[in-house]
Amino acid sequence: MQRAGALWRDREFLKLWSGQTISQVGSRITRDGLPYTAVLLLHAGPMQMGLLAALGGIAALISGPVAGVLSDRYRRRPILIWADLGRAAVLSIIPLAAATHQLHFWHLYLATALAGALTILFDSAYQSYLPTLVRPDQLLEGNRKLALSNSTAEVLGPGMTGFLVKMMTGPIAILLDAASFVASAVSIAAIRRREPVVEHQQQAPGWHEITAGFRVIAAHPLLRPLGLRTVTATFFGGFLSTLYTLFAIEYLGLSPAVIGVLITLGGIGYFIGAWSSEKLVERFPLGKLFIASHVLAGSCWLLIPMAHGPWYMAAAFLGASQLFGDMAYPVYDIHALTLRQSVTPPEVLGRVNASMQMLVQRLLAGGRDGRRPHRAALWRAIHASARRAGDSRVRVVAGVFTGEGVEGAWGADLILGWIRDKGTASARMGPDPDAACDYYQRYSYESPTV
Repeated sequence: MQRAGALWRDREFLKLWSGQTISQVGSRITRDGLPYTAVLLLHAGPMQMGLLAALGGIAALISGPVAGVLSDRYRRRPILIWADLGRAAVLSIIPLAAATHQLHFWHLYLATALAGALTILFDSAYQSYLPTLVRPDQLLEGNRKLALSNSTAEVLGPGMTGFLVKMMTGPIAILLDAASFVASAVSIAAIRRREPVVEHQQQAPGWHEITAGFRVIAAHPLLRPLGLRTVTATFFGGFLSTLYTLFAIEYLGLSPAVIGVLITLGGIGYFIGAWSSEKLVERFPLGKLFIASHVLAGSCWLLIPMAHGPWYMAAAFLGASQLFGDMAYPVYDIHALTLRQSVTPPEVLGRVNASMQMLVQRLLAGGRDGRRPHRAALWRAIHASARRAGDSRVRVVAGVFTGEGVEGAWGADLILGWIRDKGTASARMGPDPDAACDYYQRYSYESPTV
């Protein structure tokens, strides 16, 4: 069995990793470039921003079932290549329209919707492709390295976006993202490791086949609590993600360059969390890591509506929230994904991944609130997010801040309960990285019939 670090010598994995690192940086530029383009060039208001933010999730919700079926029926590598090329094409609509002085909101809406649909197709196939590219005992290491790519994007992307928006406008920044998708497609096309043949029946996707991913999640004792956590976390997170840019620019008076620096701090925190995730799970129970990561993230969110005063004081609040809060996310994400890839049967993994992506996108779309970009809306989103961590003391603090109930904590309570019931909260994964991978494999017991 290969040891941790072996993927540094795996050329085929390095091709995937390098392409994804470039693509993640480009995507991070667009994630900020689109709102900046809408606000600074088209003078978007809260309603337009809310619609722009929701469209990607709605498109993913519509296309998700088919994306999962395609990922399970056909070889994943060609799907990844065409999804990348498709995203490059649709994002090019924005700089082309801007160059001809014909840019309108519908260009942003169209590009966002199409890119959202292609993204869920890519992500469903991508998370299903990795287990066929690396050995089972290398999944944790592979997911950790790919998360480091995301953290690199978080570090480099915001600063680059702020600079590009100021010097070259938002549409040009988005054009660079389109080029990054082409680079990703080329790197994936260069992979020479043979992908296993996908066995499937040639038939039109029926309701039973489309919903198989949700049924597996609902019936599986480990996937179900992860799905419930996704529901509560992403619904309340949707409020915050929409309001953040408007709150920072219009209410705190921060410039795009300052916001870029602040979000870069989040990337640094994310990098630290991703880098330490493997070490942490060697020392602490997996279930407790899941809960602790959300307690930390939810607590740091409380700093955002507390921001006030001169720009440097407001920036200090947001910077602390970004730095320390973003340390928690990769700890959960890396292990939740590795666990999901390990316990899900290969023939339904694409649909399970698509179902999880749909939960994220649907609840983000449902959680958008473009009408109230002020502190009260932020407090409502943040207190609910903090309460979902499942710790009674966090619930009390959230209740004191907002005077509301504790209904948002049920998802994490179920996570902790289910994981404890299966023995994962008390089990330790040991100092050996291979033992950690074996730990995930222990739960690859028979899954529900799909």
